[in-house]
Amino acid sequence: MFVQALSPFNSLLLGRNGRFSVILSTVLRTFSAAKKDPTKGLKECVITDSMIDPCTAEPSVVIIGAGIAGLSAAQRLSQCGLSKFTVLEATDRPGGRIHSCWFGDVVAEMGAQYIHGACINNPVFTLAAQEGLLKSPLKRSDSSKGIHLTSDGRAIDHATAMVAHHVFDQIQREAVSLFAMGCGKEHGSLLNFFSLRIQQELQNFPENQRCKVSRILYGLTHRIRKKVGEDLNEVSADNYGSFIGLPGGSVQIPLGFIGILSPLLKELTSCSVKFNKPVGLIRWNTVQERKNGSPRAIVQCCDGEEYCADYVVITVSLGVLKEHAEEMFCPSLPANKMDAIQNLGYGNINKIYLDYEKPFWVWSEGGIKFAWSPDELIHRSDWTKGLVSVEEVENSKHVLCAFICGPESIVMEHCSDEEVAEGITKVLRQFTGDPSLPYPCTILRSKWSSDPYFCGSFSHMSLSSKVEHQCDLSSPVHGSCDPVSPILLFAGEATCAGYHSTVHGGRISGIREAERIVRLTKKFGGPPPNL
Repeated sequence: MFVQALSPFNSLLLGRNGRFSVILSTVLRTFSAAKKDPTKGLKECVITDSMIDPCTAEPSVVIIGAGIAGLSAAQRLSQCGLSKFTVLEATDRPGGRIHSCWFGDVVAEMGAQYIHGACINNPVFTLAAQEGLLKSPLKRSDSSKGIHLTSDGRAIDHATAMVAHHVFDQIQREAVSLFAMGCGKEHGSLLNFFSLRIQQELQNFPENQRCKVSRILYGLTHRIRKKVGEDLNEVSADNYGSFIGLPGGSVQIPLGFIGILSPLLKELTSCSVKFNKPVGLIRWNTVQERKNGSPRAIVQCCDGEEYCADYVVITVSLGVLKEHAEEMFCPSLPANKMDAIQNLGYGNINKIYLDYEKPFWVWSEGGIKFAWSPDELIHRSDWTKGLVSVEEVENSKHVLCAFICGPESIVMEHCSDEEVAEGITKVLRQFTGDPSLPYPCTILRSKWSSDPYFCGSFSHMSLSSKVEHQCDLSSPVHGSCDPVSPILLFAGEATCAGYHSTVHGGRISGIREAERIVRLTKKFGGPPPNL
């Protein structure tokens, strides 16, 4: 076999030479230290307006999921003086869709890769800055860097590429503005909008330039899949601008995005986070059960263990809710909540890391952008149609990362490693025009759709989505006898309107629900009344 595949878990633990991951060791040391001395590393307790009176009885809280939303909720509860909470994590690691691991001598980001919006408005950026995870000067990603290649093995000249980029940016700004305009006219899918505008703009170019400009514009449109993880025929043009972009560009955390978990975990005791605890059923009790003295909610894990709670914070992915919400809650969730789960879009994006014995590129020149023609995108039927770019990996001169998005990404997950390596190599040879390009000696790929605890990558605004659906998904659910105090609280990137699909959206949502619990605890002077 010319390909040696690494599972995500093994690659997290072992590097190319079998060494333990420094990143994971840092996280595990946090738990180890807390287990020996739960007070070690904690700051001196200072009572502020946000803190609960130490004499107040605490509500019991179960947080489902130890991703950025769940850990942010737990951290905020701890900061406010509440400690009676348990985080149930289905997998054997914290982080959720943050998953950094060694691949050879580089950090491979299997999930979240960038802090989008490197400024103080971004709570993930400020968290990373506080912990010294970012190095000055910040190295921001440059989307214009790289070379556009066509399927007949030609490179498009830089001057034409720059002009095409300028036109594309203008079209994209127009697409973003549709949401703010709210004129009542429906523009259909995002692909339809871009295709129409591209055809209009091509008329402004001399006929001998239109072919090259067209390929770049359609190739850049295809790259938007990286933002949504879906075929653009399924994405709403009118709601494309509902996403709130933050200034400052996009930056990576040099030693791995997983480092962002350390400041969250160090404020928690080791016993507060339980791994390998997938949840099978959440019972939020009826009036009759409550009269019999039953707890407000019972969270039942797949291994049969149960946890009683006054509040349950649910941070599982939208993909998991789409797959399991109908049988996960008893009684069923309200109709508006189920409608939101059904109508919000949920995409898939995967990365394929390619390690070469001898690189065939010059490092720091940028990656490869596929300049597909519209006909090629329409008629191509194999999974490689989902490839949007092949990029250099930071701090490596022999590793590339291929991004594949949409339905084709799901197909790729079910291919063998040999088939994946062969498919990518075939595309690279075609677009570079070099039939001698080597196969990678090793590959590492993500499989987010196949993972039952994620079922995909992140949310987007589909043709059937509305911002109201995001608000309904984020709204707490009250019991039938609790007109004031909610039982089920929802967090995660899909619940954060405007900041969906981002790590900072997940963090904001987790803090939001923790603050809700703090406010309710102050209001009731302790746990909510068991009516």
